[in-house]
Amino acid sequence: MAKVTEQKQNSLTVEETKLDIRDVVTTRYEEDDRHGERRGDVAMVVLRAMCMAVSAVAVLLMVTARETSMTTLYGFEFQLHAVWSLSDSLIYLVVVTSATVIYSCLQLVLSGTRLMRRSPVVPTRRQAWFCFVADQILGYAMVSGGSAALGVTNMNRTGIRHMPLPNFCKSLDFFCDHLAISIVFALFAFLLLAASSILDVVALSRDC
Repeated sequence: MAKVTEQKQNSLTVEETKLDIRDVVTTRYEEDDRHGERRGDVAMVVLRAMCMAVSAVAVLLMVTARETSMTTLYGFEFQLHAVWSLSDSLIYLVVVTSATVIYSCLQLVLSGTRLMRRSPVVPTRRQAWFCFVADQILGYAMVSGGSAALGVTNMNRTGIRHMPLPNFCKSLDFFCDHLAISIVFALFAFLLLAASSILDVVALSRDC
């Protein structure tokens, strides 16, 4: 009888130990998931802040791109007055980049507030889908606007073949430099939106 009792106690001890091990493993997995979600939330807030800042710099550089200078063509001097608003491509880029600034600012406020409250930055699946679609739309719009503006800037630097138009950037270097740097920042903002889209997909996969 004593041996049977000892065997039962040993079996109970083994079962309790197994349950304790399972609880520890489960708790560790849950903690790892929470830490992973926390890191993803912090990364999302950082990306929103960077996207807003980069887009704001792109807009600022573009709207300040204006210059008046003189150039010589066939021995005659002409006055050149360059303003970003004279090009439809540059106007389109400014509109898209401004929309990205507003969107990123709103997302930064919402996500930053939730992060400080230690709640999920993307609380629902519907919001994750909304962020993913918005990031995709603005990202593609930024690429198209940057590509169109890049064509205008390149034409100003190289002129037009088979036509007597000079390299305007020799006389309008301030204007052309502002355009080029603004386009670089706009394309960098696209990369940040693409990275945000990846985090949106991660958030959607966690909800599945």
